[in-house]
Amino acid sequence: MDTAPRNAIPGTQSVSRAARLLRLVTAGGDEGAPVAELARSAQLTRPTTHRLLSALRAEGLVDLDERTGRWMPGPELYLMGTVAASRYDITAIARDIVRSLAVRTEESAFLSVRRGDETVCLLREEGSFPIRSFVLSEGVRFPLGVASAGLAILAFLPPHDVDAYFERHRELAERWGAAHSEARLRVRLRETVERGCALNPGLIVEGSYGMGAAVFTKEGHPQWALSITGVEFRFGADRLPELTRTLLAHAHQLTSRIQAAGR
Repeated sequence: MDTAPRNAIPGTQSVSRAARLLRLVTAGGDEGAPVAELARSAQLTRPTTHRLLSALRAEGLVDLDERTGRWMPGPELYLMGTVAASRYDITAIARDIVRSLAVRTEESAFLSVRRGDETVCLLREEGSFPIRSFVLSEGVRFPLGVASAGLAILAFLPPHDVDAYFERHRELAERWGAAHSEARLRVRLRETVERGCALNPGLIVEGSYGMGAAVFTKEGHPQWALSITGVEFRFGADRLPELTRTLLAHAHQLTSRIQAAGR
């Protein structure tokens, strides 16, 4: 049985389901995703998923690889994205900063953006250290508070927004583990504010550490985050202070650049 939430406004449920599928398809990137995986992730039956995907395909929003049976983003999404990019995309002004962060820390560096209750990775730059973490790449989404980027953003939201977020997402501990219970997340949020940046000590993939720092709009809203990831021994007490200073300096530089551009 489909478990998507119902809404009193006619047609809202179908739009919500279609939007959820679009997000899941784009998260699959160039490899796409099979219908069974999409149905499971969207909490829809397979027939409903196939029907919605077929409708989206007719509009050019998704495409189907007939050989592999995997669904992937369609050409209309590209056209829509190019129009929206001038307002929302900061990758052009952030790319050199992300690259500098990777060079300075020797770890993989990322730019993520807040989209509703999630973060989406926009940019990835590899560091020079040969052992890397592959938890994050372009297009990957995480709920706020799960990866270091989302933890950094959530920590600097107004308290009533944080409370509302936890009210909406009581499933975090069940889905992501006990370390993501509201009580334990709130402790990490306080630590993030005190430190200035978030630390994720292998809570998504064991041995894969991450650090994230919020990047702010001209109004002071945490809309983006810079982050770095690497293997555990690279985030020991001997390196953490320098990594923190470097990450925060780059986040401040990007914030200043964004605010100067009027974003």
